[in-house]
Amino acid sequence: MKKEDKAKVVEDLTERLRSSDTLLVADYRGLTMSQIDALRSRLIESGAKFTVVKNTLGRRAAEAAGSEALLTLLEGPSAIAFLEADGDMVAAAKALADMARDSKILAIRGGVLQGRPMSAEEVETLAKLPPVDVLRGQVLGAIVAPLTALLGLVTAPVQNLYGLIDARIEQLGGVEAAAAAPEAPAVDAEEETPAAEEPQAESDADTQADATASAAETSTETEES
Repeated sequence: MKKEDKAKVVEDLTERLRSSDTLLVADYRGLTMSQIDALRSRLIESGAKFTVVKNTLGRRAAEAAGSEALLTLLEGPSAIAFLEADGDMVAAAKALADMARDSKILAIRGGVLQGRPMSAEEVETLAKLPPVDVLRGQVLGAIVAPLTALLGLVTAPVQNLYGLIDARIEQLGGVEAAAAAPEAPAVDAEEETPAAEEPQAESDADTQADATASAAETSTETEES
């Protein structure tokens, strides 16, 4: 490779390192071209770009980008999987782990997760996690479950209060109905009162008639005298 070409490779690699804070590194020596192509296709599906770099050029690019975490991983020919902004880190780690298991050749060296160095063991642990969509669902479930329980605790007393109020309203309605029942005969008694007063009226009429008759008799006797 010409010097100008090497400088171009280092420049491009440096720019990529600066724009990507998450990547995975593996030793690909011994893999066939078909295996490398298969791995590259799977990494593309997970949102990662697979690049094979020479050790010296990779170290120069890492130094120029200020990536100290990457320098410790570049020992010998290396393959770097650069994760895109919308890439799936778990799926990319799983792709490397599956190739390492199936080929018995690929060796995971580690990676960088948002600027923090990762060991090979951490990458393999990451590969065992569920897919991102499942993880999001689990996290959402962990958040929603306590909120649902809390909502139940908050609304239960209110619901109980509504029940007590309804029961009290029914109870008061029964008491009012019972209190209103004896009042009906009282109305009848009041209506019967005038009937009870009729004998008194008749007695007054008889007294008045007697007084009139007595007055008439007194008048007659006076005339005769």
